[in-house]
Amino acid sequence: MSKAAAQEIEKLREQIRYHDRKYYVENAPEISDHEYDMLMKKLEALEEKHPGLVTPDSPTQRVGGEPVEGFATVRHRVPMLSISNTYSDEELREFDDRVRRLLGGEDFSYVAELKIDGLAVTLWYENGLLVRGATRGDGETGEEVTANLRTIRQIPLRLTNGKKAPPVIEVRGEVYMTHKELDRLNKQREEAGEPPFANPRNAAAGSLKLLDPRITAQRRLRMFAYDVGHFEGINLESHHQTLSILGKVGFVLNPHTKQCKDIEAVIRRCRVWNEKRRDLDYEVDGMVIKIDRLDQRRRLGATSKSPRWQMAYKFPAEEAQTPLERITVQVGKTGVLTPVANLRPVRLAGTTVARATLHNFEELARKDIREGDEVVIQKAGEIIPQVLRVVKEKRPIWARPFPVPTHCPVCGSEVIKPEGEVYVRCVNIGCPAQIKERIKYFAGRNAMDIEGLGAALVEQLVDEGLVHDCADLYSLPLDRLVSLERMAEKSATNLLSAIEKSKRREIDRLIAGLAIPHVGTRAAEVLTENFASLDELASAPVERLEEIHEIGPVMAAAIAGFFRNEEIQRILEKLKAAGVNMVRLSTPGADGEKPLAGKTLVVTGTLGRYSRKEIEDLIKQLGGKPAGSVSKKTDYVVAGESPGSKKTKAEQLGVPVLSEEEFDELIGGK
Repeated sequence: MSKAAAQEIEKLREQIRYHDRKYYVENAPEISDHEYDMLMKKLEALEEKHPGLVTPDSPTQRVGGEPVEGFATVRHRVPMLSISNTYSDEELREFDDRVRRLLGGEDFSYVAELKIDGLAVTLWYENGLLVRGATRGDGETGEEVTANLRTIRQIPLRLTNGKKAPPVIEVRGEVYMTHKELDRLNKQREEAGEPPFANPRNAAAGSLKLLDPRITAQRRLRMFAYDVGHFEGINLESHHQTLSILGKVGFVLNPHTKQCKDIEAVIRRCRVWNEKRRDLDYEVDGMVIKIDRLDQRRRLGATSKSPRWQMAYKFPAEEAQTPLERITVQVGKTGVLTPVANLRPVRLAGTTVARATLHNFEELARKDIREGDEVVIQKAGEIIPQVLRVVKEKRPIWARPFPVPTHCPVCGSEVIKPEGEVYVRCVNIGCPAQIKERIKYFAGRNAMDIEGLGAALVEQLVDEGLVHDCADLYSLPLDRLVSLERMAEKSATNLLSAIEKSKRREIDRLIAGLAIPHVGTRAAEVLTENFASLDELASAPVERLEEIHEIGPVMAAAIAGFFRNEEIQRILEKLKAAGVNMVRLSTPGADGEKPLAGKTLVVTGTLGRYSRKEIEDLIKQLGGKPAGSVSKKTDYVVAGESPGSKKTKAEQLGVPVLSEEEFDELIGGK
């Protein structure tokens, strides 16, 4: 190999690392994007010519290799414990009192940092080189996602002045996505007919756990370093010194971290950032308050769950104010008419919100919401936008109450308001809006789980007259599919394969997918436990249905009425003729005593090995009941990463909290 080539390659690498730092760390670029690209292309060409000179820390190795098959598990050398949190100034003062008492009255100070709403990761460096990166996971173990972390430009592959780097240092940081990047990504997803990400945190977490790092690289994730875990060969005395060292060796630090002399200064800082957080291009959900001196941290120690030397102050749910420009009516899969607020777009909790639910017409009247009103909106559970209230003093004089529809806005049929219900319904089962929504639901993950059949494609299939009901999916011709917009032969073939695969689902999936009024996934499972076939269920009288635990009179009447409908009977015959499974595939209780029999479990946070649907399905299969909220009747809470208030409530009530590994042990590895 040419010595001159090796020298030139290393010189180019140093230049690129220098400019990476100026651009990504110091935010002070010295050359244009074009000049930077030319340096990178020159390096790529030289490395291609001399492959033996390629090293893991070369800037060209940010994205490389084929998709991985899965993620290995990594045990953290120093546990990544969760942080106790509060929404109260008074509880911050109580935290301060505890610290003061435990330290025997000696002086101490705090560091207050923005709590970035992203995904915590750990980076392991040996002799200055990045060798491994992992997610927080359950705090004890995480998933190795080194290939994906290498794509993030704010993460140095080699620490600055690597020759002087400590033998080992574990750096911890928060991976996040900016609002601007989320908007760009969601626009792409909507154009492709894919569901948008709900918020930046979901987008960042999902991107970091992709099996193809090349796709992760396209998501433009970022990272702030905030601490170290295990380290060797260096002496660290305080948190602000630790941050200073991290900045010097190449990490991006959040510029709004500040030392505070006492808890009152901390509280003032929290109040300031509760107002200023909207000015940031990334999402923050609070402040993290830490004792500065590391020797004092060691003496304060930790409980089994969280350190005694830090506390998270959570900001209240974010609200936004914007004009309600128009109220439209949406028709759901069961014919329910729902008023929807079409808003002047406004930024809220990390996303641009242009629509919000108004729930039903009784709620609309109760809150007296009108077109033209200035309204205050909030995200329910930080996900679904809803209108909280009207700013009455800003109401225009022309604003009038919105009338309850007498006819369906899509098909024109008369609507009804069943006795005892708050909802107005279109009863025309052939309504195009209902057909589309029913097919979307039928194909969804909680029903027949037909991969590739997204909302945009369903719209096309119905509009083109290819599908009039869910049964028509099983007779779609390949040539007609290929002719649709954005459908190539491969994607059409994959879709037909997914549709064929759905024929073998358990009948609870089919029952759920039929969109019977009042029947969700849990009720579908109960019905499957009590009826061996769909024919048996369809012929069951109301009295038989009412005898079943969890099936009340209203649901029983809805089920019986649904199966008496001639159009539904025709659809069921078509499904049967297409070969869709109509019988129960497993016998309830056949496996003997189930490990979760009679137990109620709540799942919270981001899990490593299960999706939310997978673990809830598993809980049901093993005899348990997944619930949405924690109470004294809850037997276990399964907590993943960033579990939030459900875990806190479980600890307050004394409900056992399980990690994924402990959950697997509980069920005996089934």
